[in-house]
Amino acid sequence: MTKTVPARPAGSPATGLTRRRFLETTAAASVLGAVSPSILAPGAAHAQASGEVLSGCHWGAFQATVEDGRWTAVRGWDQDAYPSHQLQGVLDSVYSPTRIKYPMVRRAYLENGPGSDVESRGMDDFVRVTWDEALDLVAAEFKRMGETYGPTGVYAGSYGWKSPGKLHNCQSLLRRMLNVSGVGYVNSSGDYSTGASQIIMPHVMGTLEVYEQQTAWPVLVESTDTLVFWGADPMVTNQIGWVIPDHGGFEGMQAFKDTGKPVIFIDPVRTESHDFFGEQAEWIAPRPQSDVAMMLGIAHTLYTEDLHDQQFLDEYTFGFDRFLPYLTGESDGTPKDADWAAEISGIDAETIRGLARRFADGTTMLASGWSLQRQHLGEQRHWMLVTLASMLGQIGLPGGGFGLSYHYSNGGSPSADGPVLPGITDGGKAVEGAAWLTASGAASIPLARLVDMLENPGAEFDFNGKRDTYPDVHMTYWVGGNPMAHHQDRNRMVAAWRKFETVVVQDFQWTATARHADIVLPATTSYERNDVEQYGDYSLKAVVAMKKVVEPLYEARNDMDIFAELADRMGAKEAFTEGKSEMEWLEEFYSSAEDQAQALGNPIPDFDGFWEEGYLEFPVSEAGRNYVRYADFREDPLLEPLGTPTGLIEIYSVNIEKMGYDDCPPHPTWMEPLERLGMPNAEYPLHVATSHPRSRLHSQLCGTALRETYAVAGREPCLIHPDDAGARGIADGDVVRVFNGRGQMLAGAVLTDAIMPGVIRVNEGGWFDPVDPETVGSLCKYGDVNTLSPDLGTSKLAQGNCGHTVLADVEKFTGDLPEVTVFNTPANG
Repeated sequence: MTKTVPARPAGSPATGLTRRRFLETTAAASVLGAVSPSILAPGAAHAQASGEVLSGCHWGAFQATVEDGRWTAVRGWDQDAYPSHQLQGVLDSVYSPTRIKYPMVRRAYLENGPGSDVESRGMDDFVRVTWDEALDLVAAEFKRMGETYGPTGVYAGSYGWKSPGKLHNCQSLLRRMLNVSGVGYVNSSGDYSTGASQIIMPHVMGTLEVYEQQTAWPVLVESTDTLVFWGADPMVTNQIGWVIPDHGGFEGMQAFKDTGKPVIFIDPVRTESHDFFGEQAEWIAPRPQSDVAMMLGIAHTLYTEDLHDQQFLDEYTFGFDRFLPYLTGESDGTPKDADWAAEISGIDAETIRGLARRFADGTTMLASGWSLQRQHLGEQRHWMLVTLASMLGQIGLPGGGFGLSYHYSNGGSPSADGPVLPGITDGGKAVEGAAWLTASGAASIPLARLVDMLENPGAEFDFNGKRDTYPDVHMTYWVGGNPMAHHQDRNRMVAAWRKFETVVVQDFQWTATARHADIVLPATTSYERNDVEQYGDYSLKAVVAMKKVVEPLYEARNDMDIFAELADRMGAKEAFTEGKSEMEWLEEFYSSAEDQAQALGNPIPDFDGFWEEGYLEFPVSEAGRNYVRYADFREDPLLEPLGTPTGLIEIYSVNIEKMGYDDCPPHPTWMEPLERLGMPNAEYPLHVATSHPRSRLHSQLCGTALRETYAVAGREPCLIHPDDAGARGIADGDVVRVFNGRGQMLAGAVLTDAIMPGVIRVNEGGWFDPVDPETVGSLCKYGDVNTLSPDLGTSKLAQGNCGHTVLADVEKFTGDLPEVTVFNTPANG
């Protein structure tokens, strides 16, 4: 039976979410739970026993109903017209069986010390200890690392989406604690989301680009003739935000839908966003990883049919004349024309030529997702997209050009005139445009090269024009993330992870990473503490009090308290806390907003008034509604130059040329990736699309009852075209084994014509659940797609991850079906 991927309207409730587990676990919590005393208690605000509480999270602001100290219901904030259905999972995360209730230590580690029986990590053999015992062990290890291995013995480049909030930023707090305590550590740079683009875009556009405001949606509605989403599904990904999302992207998409103007989706999957736009949407499905070739074919048509804007190229770009011989084939004998691109992409040449003509015929916005650059040689994708937009000559014009964030945190939502809240710092130097990326630590690595570092201490590596050496680390402390979900090549990672003598994980749920730890510290959810956060990553149109919904369950402590205790053991508590309580910190952050508002002539209520009301809104400005990215540059490139060496858009980069990398030439170039569909002599016949899931944030919420709304036979869904399924005897709902030379996993088959033949899709973020954790390569019972992905850098330039470069095969699973156990609490937990 064939069925399409269902599209649920934004804001509609999830169906089939059972509350049986919720009721059982909340009852257990009320009987067994112990409310942890806060180190910052004198200034702490307690949760109310009953009533409705406004708070916020990565999925939006929400109203929580509390009855007798238990959180019993949740709904979106009244000001949010498009609340996410995932809020039900947010509620369940507090009471899920995956909660870490008590400090725990792996038995072999507790009995025999650091480095003992590391192969047994993941076997769930933990012993409950007191907080003092656990923290003493951690503090002693920090001391031992420094004495034995020096300032690079500890890896604290902890990465993940953590939780929003200006105070309880666990990753900043970890590094702050280490900095004030004098503990040396290795940090990381970059992220898994945009690893390639955030390095290449400063060379091309002079800025990070990926985390910056886009031309505002009202401008697109008014001025864009053709909207192109290339490898992006904003109806899915705009549900979430780095801060508290305003979901303004949904309003923008609805307004554009109302115009009836065409929207083109270039993607191997017919996405939820495509279905949202209905009849005005067009789906073009090239072979995955062939995007650069397809863009080159479009560019060649623009040039040979004289549809390009030579004046724009002459005035606003550098190096088109050096790129042109490659495009035309003068330099290598191969014209990158539509026929050449068709052979690689699988899209017929006339369609490619037609796209060039349509793009040039009106005002076109090329809106790309980040999946394009999470591939081998990913730097080339967005560089070529910018080159294509430059040839169209519409960058800086209303409704035209390119955008890399329309799918992320509701980019394009008009900005408000309001203050910006500061937050807790780790003492390192922040990266402009991405304050969470800091340069503290005794050494640093590109974070996607974690396993390379573990496998090759002392080896040299290239990164963005520099050559450095991998440090020799022996301990890691992980907070706010789940690397055994977001890192590639899980089995290689499991083996490398054993190099750590000590692994500390601080979390609120028993993720695969926590199960592969030695010391596990139970943190609160962000709904069991107080914080404050901006509302709208790009609009910044409100500040929301993230009020504590319920008191901490079991023995969970908030991140600030945990790190304050560790700092105290190392004689640095006062330096860490600065003598401030939780509420005093929040009031200090808010006072900065008061000062900014006063300077703008728009005074705001004092902190007590704000906290009582629960939020503070700011009006969206006309300038925000009419914002056009790069308009100032286009108006006067001499007075408003870009941050590149030439001040122009660099289609050709002399700086990159000087680096001499064989995998990143000085202009956008088609190169064969490690593996791809259509490649001669490919070892496996199917491409695996590892898309962002619609009902969780990467691996967050996978351990909640929300999983019941999408799991197939208790496993992660695997979308497969009926033709590919029929050839393998696979029926809808079958459990299948997906495999390649790197790993194997089970999944539940979903037959659908919303995916192109030759491609299957398993969303990233499924929790790793090996049949035998002690055996590297063991079958994953639930469906962690990173058991299949390769772990290599995108290139020597950016060293990003290649999570979308995956070939595999699939077969119907006929053996004894193993029970999924990763969502259960360990026996002694």
